[in-house]
Amino acid sequence: MIFPDDVDGDVLRRLEESGFDFQKPTTIDFNVDFDSWPPHPDAVSKLKEFAGAIEIYEPDGEYSGYILFNIHQILSYKLVIDTQDNVTSLVAEYGGICESWGVLS
Repeated sequence: MIFPDDVDGDVLRRLEESGFDFQKPTTIDFNVDFDSWPPHPDAVSKLKEFAGAIEIYEPDGEYSGYILFNIHQILSYKLVIDTQDNVTSLVAEYGGICESWGVLS
């Protein structure tokens, strides 16, 4: 597979090198970070509407709080980029951004 030369492409290349099966649906976790905590209630509502279930992780000393959601689909670069862009658009007015994701391989 050929992936773009960016951070997300790098992650996908590492997964491929480790033998990840890109043909099977998998659970993909996405994190949404906010400029300030707690996030605005409307941002939380929009994320629930978009993703269904979400998990809110409160700040923990050295870590900022974030909201996690996941989707279960076949992993692809387009899916990652589109999801991050769509979610960032939903919460940008509340200081939110979605730019990190991961899978358990």
